[in-house]
Amino acid sequence: MVLQRESHKNVLDDKDIVELYWQRDEAAISETDKKYKKYLFTVAYNIVHDTPDCEECLNDTYIGAWNSIPPSRPSVLRAFLTTIMRRIAINRYHSKIKKSAIPSEMTVSLSELEDFIDDGSSAEEKLDTYIISKIISGYLRSLSERNRYIFMSRYYLANTVNKIASDLNLSCSTVNKELAFIRKGLKEKLESEGISI
Repeated sequence: MVLQRESHKNVLDDKDIVELYWQRDEAAISETDKKYKKYLFTVAYNIVHDTPDCEECLNDTYIGAWNSIPPSRPSVLRAFLTTIMRRIAINRYHSKIKKSAIPSEMTVSLSELEDFIDDGSSAEEKLDTYIISKIISGYLRSLSERNRYIFMSRYYLANTVNKIASDLNLSCSTVNKELAFIRKGLKEKLESEGISI
């Protein structure tokens, strides 16, 4: 127990880590690694399902943070790093999927939302995607904290239903029911805004 307290004592606060980035102190990378490596690795693994790829994504995330801070000064470092990691891992996933089919929780979670995802690239389709993202964001804010956690865990972090159930001390069937409820509500919200699914 004492050892755990000492190890937590050695971990810097996010503000201090961000300050290291601002001072261009390379210790920022090692401190980020010490505090967030396991979490970021999990985010990458949920998407690419390959340990060497996850290691590369992790290194690219640290480089991305180094190159982004400054000028950015993130107020929530974990969310900032998650966004960088997701972009890198998703790009790697798309690159690998073109070469061969790889198993991924991202594939499963996105297939559950395929009715809501627009893959278009025209200016009009990009505007539609922007509007849809605003509606989804508003819908998520209307959910309970638990349902928001379930949605974000499944569709943003690509966690398995088993992992979400374990995190919340729920059964898998309860998580699946809540996911179905959330998707149904999202579909109704989009349709009420004139977006047909």
